[in-house]
Amino acid sequence: MIMADFPRDEAATKHERILEYIKGLKVGTRLSVRSLARKLNVSEGTAYRALKEAESAGYVSTRERVGTVRIEKKQGQRDGLLTFGDVAGIVEGQVLGGASGLDKPLHKFVIGAMELDEMVRYIDAGSLLIVGNRVNAHRRALERNAGVLITGGFGTCEDVIRLADETGLPVISCRHDTFTVASMINRAMYDRLITRKIMLLEDIVTTDSAPLALRIGETIADYFRLRERTGHTRFPVIDERGRVVGMMTARDAEGAEPGEAVEKRMTRPPVTAHPSMPVAAAAHRMTIEGIDLLPIVDRHRRLLAVVSRSDITRAMQFAGKQQPGETIDDLIWSGFAEEKRTEDSLPVYVGKMTPQMAGPAGTVSEGTLLSLLTLAAKQTIREIARRGHVVESVTTYFVRPVQIEAEVRLMPRLLELSRRSAKVEMELHDEHGLAVKALAAAQMIDPL
Repeated sequence: MIMADFPRDEAATKHERILEYIKGLKVGTRLSVRSLARKLNVSEGTAYRALKEAESAGYVSTRERVGTVRIEKKQGQRDGLLTFGDVAGIVEGQVLGGASGLDKPLHKFVIGAMELDEMVRYIDAGSLLIVGNRVNAHRRALERNAGVLITGGFGTCEDVIRLADETGLPVISCRHDTFTVASMINRAMYDRLITRKIMLLEDIVTTDSAPLALRIGETIADYFRLRERTGHTRFPVIDERGRVVGMMTARDAEGAEPGEAVEKRMTRPPVTAHPSMPVAAAAHRMTIEGIDLLPIVDRHRRLLAVVSRSDITRAMQFAGKQQPGETIDDLIWSGFAEEKRTEDSLPVYVGKMTPQMAGPAGTVSEGTLLSLLTLAAKQTIREIARRGHVVESVTTYFVRPVQIEAEVRLMPRLLELSRRSAKVEMELHDEHGLAVKALAAAQMIDPL
């Protein structure tokens, strides 16, 4: 990679000094913008930006009713586990003690609806006891390295709060009853499981080594030397701080003088993405923009990595084999099955409209019908083309309402299939005939 060290200005030095100070604080230390500014003799604006950077990097956590607290550096939430802090937010709870442990992972929760000795058998490290105003149970849970969630708006005694602070295990109070709280946490755990299965760009790229790039001030001759050395034809162009400011391709370099600066020829503004972007969304962006290389940048647009169209295609093929859990689309599509093939060898899908699909008028909602037609169109393209694709647009015509409990047929007709795109016409029929019609257009991700 052709890159030199980036110069540091005075603001950057102050910023880094604040970050180093935060890193050196004891876990559990409370922080504020005003105290940082006063302690380090910087403006509150500089302290605020540094505190946000520290939160993004995982060194501090900000929670409602708690404030900002120094925590152990997070390694990301892609393990699918909720933290005690997540639970506090979900149940709108107030943290009574043990704030330094809000970012500890929660492995299971135990409902304290039994005798104390029996309850203790189920409590272990990393669990959360959900219980009412039973102070002895609060204390025993903390002694067994578990957090405590007190329902009904009750509190606890000062000794328990002091023990929570000493052990770094949160004691949280909320106004909801035990059943409601358990339901809320269980739903959040399931949602986190689905989220964990969604493949992100950070799951398929590595930032261990610096990606190949050109710098502002380098020339077309430098571009050709880098191309010859690596065999690649596309490179991000970065400024003195490592921020992506353009893209340099063979087309940009065509006809240029060897000594001409790359910034005179590069394509701008560059299309970039953040590590947290889903792979499917990145595929859609690359397809729509017509690009083959996507720079991955941080929140300051500094270059972290690059991902190619072939990287995205392989990831999409793998992601298609995963089972992310029961999503809304899964629920809508679960009652449909392929019944037969048309004369053009296209699948016809048959299913029943369930009460959960009802809209305000008591008939099947327009959103559900649109989702059904889109899912059927995607399934049809997948079966015919057997290639990755993203839906670009869906035009829908609602002929008449569809009744709940009606059996319907989804009937496709292929209008166009090319190397780069596909168009499918979908019709939804019930016992009275045509009810909804749609035209779906899709872009292929991996051209033949």
